[in-house]
Amino acid sequence: MIALVDCNNFYVSCERLFCPSLEGKPVVVLSNNDGCVIARSDEAKAIGIEMGAPAFMMDRLLTENKVAVFSSNYTLYGSLSDRVVKTLQAFVENLEVYSIDEAFLDLTTMVYEDFTELASTLRQTVKSNVGIPVTVGIAKTKTLAKMANRYAKKHMKAAGVFYMDTDDKVKQVLSLTGVGDVWGVGKQYEKLLIRNGFKTALDLVNAPEEWIRKNMSVVGQRLLTELKGIPCIEMEETAAIKKAICTARSFGELLSSKEDVRQATANQASRCAEKLRKQKSCCKLIQVFLQTNVHRQQDKQYFRSINLDLPVATNSSAELIFYAMKGLDRIYKEGYNFKKSGVLVTNLVPENELQMSMFDKRDREKDKRLMGALDKVNFRFGKDLVRFAVQGYSEKWKLRQARLSPCYTTRLEDLLTIKD
Repeated sequence: MIALVDCNNFYVSCERLFCPSLEGKPVVVLSNNDGCVIARSDEAKAIGIEMGAPAFMMDRLLTENKVAVFSSNYTLYGSLSDRVVKTLQAFVENLEVYSIDEAFLDLTTMVYEDFTELASTLRQTVKSNVGIPVTVGIAKTKTLAKMANRYAKKHMKAAGVFYMDTDDKVKQVLSLTGVGDVWGVGKQYEKLLIRNGFKTALDLVNAPEEWIRKNMSVVGQRLLTELKGIPCIEMEETAAIKKAICTARSFGELLSSKEDVRQATANQASRCAEKLRKQKSCCKLIQVFLQTNVHRQQDKQYFRSINLDLPVATNSSAELIFYAMKGLDRIYKEGYNFKKSGVLVTNLVPENELQMSMFDKRDREKDKRLMGALDKVNFRFGKDLVRFAVQGYSEKWKLRQARLSPCYTTRLEDLLTIKD
């Protein structure tokens, strides 16, 4: 058996945790630069706030309904997610962190457990230890566990637990789930299935295997097998090694100065290097891109990217920043209001399997020691405390977060103070 534990309205729940007065009131969390709604409380959904709705178009609705609005605080959310995962790890041997607010639990070795009782205990423990409400769905496969969790949220909200332990329960859930709500079915497959008469997950289960294999390839075959209760999607206890890493952010304000764009791009290259070192990889190719705001029709538009092959694969911040600046110099144009830049590193190889160049004069062992010291200092005392000069300290390119809540769990000055 597999359990899927999903944190309810996770970003909203994190904000409410440290502000209990928000319970029962409409709350929304906005995306980067306070752009669109990415999380809503049930109360916010009830007054008609849609996911992805632009915040600037809802000023009146938000004000009239006294909606609490927050900028996304990923530092806080990541910290609380880690606490939830550590609580779950006390219950099972094998666990897969699927996303910041979801985790699969392997229950196959717990054959003598009452899974409904276990799920309720797990739910209460997470609420007690961390303060975040969760929903638990249990079934034979990961795909069915996803559906069980969704069913619990919609039809068993008070209990917050649903265990699909009989064929009748499985059939009931399948019949109530549209094909577009099945885990792994994207928009294009949804259109294809509906066009061919498959409207629910139950219709999909009864589809001819030959048709599924022909029209949905191995992905559809795997999905069909999972829906029939036969596990074929393995648990991933360790995060898969990424094949490419991208860091790109929209600027907090439009930038027309090359120096400001250089600082932003240098920081993005540095962040890519940190992520490479974390997964012990090096990149052989770096791409730098730059663009204006396509929604500002009054501005001249510009988009350009450039790829640079590296002589030796690297994860050194100094080296990646050097090549990122080299690429930016080639694509930058004066006279534009830039909205976004980004750095993509790809063609990744393990850091212990590098192909060196006979013409390489860089002291890579010294670079490795330097980057190790840099990471240790920044991890202990704060992100980017030690940085390269080109990264600068400008606030212009940083995300706009006008409604950012304190980092209650990761910053000493933001710790809650209890007063008599």
